[in-house]
Amino acid sequence: MSTTIKTPLEMMYHWESVAADQVFLRQPKDLQWTEFTWAQVSDRARRLANYISAQGYEPGSRIAVFAKNCADWVIVDFAIMLSGHVSVPLYPGQDAPSSRYILEHSESQLIFLGQFDIAAQADEVLPAGIKRVAIQGCACEAETDIEAIIASHEPMTDSPVPDSEALMTILYTSGTTGNPKGVMHVHGTPGRILPRMQKDWKIGGGPERERLISYLPLSHAAERCIVEMNGLYCNGIISFSESLETFAAELREVEPTFFFSVPRLWVKFKAAVDAKIPPEVQAGFGEEQKEQVRKQLGLNQARMVLTGSAPCPRDVQNWFINMGVVLREGYSMTENFCDGTFWLSDERPQAGCVGVPLNGVQIKITDDEEVCFKSDGLMIGYYKNPEKTAEALIDGWYHTGDTGKLDEEGNLWITGRISEVFKTTKGKFIQPIKLEDDFGSLIELEQVCVCGHGLDQPLLLATLSELGKALPSADLLASLEASLERINSKLAAYERVKHIVITPEWTIMNGLLTPTMKLKRKSIIAHFSAQIEAKHESTVVFM
Repeated sequence: MSTTIKTPLEMMYHWESVAADQVFLRQPKDLQWTEFTWAQVSDRARRLANYISAQGYEPGSRIAVFAKNCADWVIVDFAIMLSGHVSVPLYPGQDAPSSRYILEHSESQLIFLGQFDIAAQADEVLPAGIKRVAIQGCACEAETDIEAIIASHEPMTDSPVPDSEALMTILYTSGTTGNPKGVMHVHGTPGRILPRMQKDWKIGGGPERERLISYLPLSHAAERCIVEMNGLYCNGIISFSESLETFAAELREVEPTFFFSVPRLWVKFKAAVDAKIPPEVQAGFGEEQKEQVRKQLGLNQARMVLTGSAPCPRDVQNWFINMGVVLREGYSMTENFCDGTFWLSDERPQAGCVGVPLNGVQIKITDDEEVCFKSDGLMIGYYKNPEKTAEALIDGWYHTGDTGKLDEEGNLWITGRISEVFKTTKGKFIQPIKLEDDFGSLIELEQVCVCGHGLDQPLLLATLSELGKALPSADLLASLEASLERINSKLAAYERVKHIVITPEWTIMNGLLTPTMKLKRKSIIAHFSAQIEAKHESTVVFM
């Protein structure tokens, strides 16, 4: 193994040796924090690893984690590595069929259960014979729990160094078009890419330790890499969130120096400020007032702020930048463990631009405008799926399925997804993402999906935001009609949206969103096919 690559376990050994008394993880309860030093994290992980080893599983067996983010989640992750096995995380919001599929497909032997949405269905979802261990938040039956294990087992004394090319984890994709695919990453992946990322992000190595808050699912590559592994490799302090109800207060208390989130949160943050302070008043803010807004959001100390996973509405991104929160957009995926592109320049980010490749990353645009990546952060393939692997990895390049273009400065702009382009009866091709960016900025709307294959003009399916629901019906209708006219006036004639159809909410549980809150576009279109095909008299229609 190359001495320049430090696997996650080697980083744990390093910090338990040189920073034993420093706090690594912080777990809240009613805004009171339980803190775990490196010595405590290591001790708990080593005791848990001894328990796993005692089960007698074959080396490299798959061990699942089905839980909301918490300190136990990270400790379990270390313990699985220490015991020589492969972690299989599930989204806490995963639906029952996908959960069952992942556990059976991965042949997981043991599962750590915390807080997850379908705990009441555990007996139906968990395969027979899989051993259950409860961690924080578990509400279903289990053979034992983490505290009992830690109390009854001595810590593992060995410090095994895994082969950097051995399988570390299988990250199942959110499954927008079918069964989730198991993305395989090796122990060397974090050690190859995190030092490069941290140099580009200019974090770590300073007099102040980085503060991070973890609330997006750790089962997702972005949170696993950008928060857990990032904190591990720079010795940052990772604080968790107890609930959505306490998140805002926790964020203000933690005051992260590095913060990553998805567009949905940025939209909600802006809407919350707009509801209290009219935009016309905000327009006159000086630096003192902007600082107060940043403090209220908990972002006044954030030196690096990232958005990703989906396009951020441009007016929302510009609003944060104008408030002094330099919101940088990035673009990556599970398959390259977030080793993609980011806005790295110190110049003001261009809203809608996902920046340049990180050092060590190559990108190319094919003749049909598909974006492709090459780096040492790429997966080794999809678990037990050589056909899909061969389709995605061609001559060392990962084919994303997204379309994009490079500007004169080498910045990447994502223009759509090959599979989502549709044609109207006029023979015109429509890129939904372009129109969804325009309509996604409307404060009255929460979720948006542009469709219209076989129609004469595109149609917008949408759900209402909390603000939209609170408006009187007449005011809501007038506002949406005015917005539709305003947005259409800037579009080419063939792109203009003919109708807005307001539907009931789209959720993970009704099968219209993935566990990472991405649209299941085909499912949404099929679910509302009658409304899409109907002849509507009004430009705005409420179901």
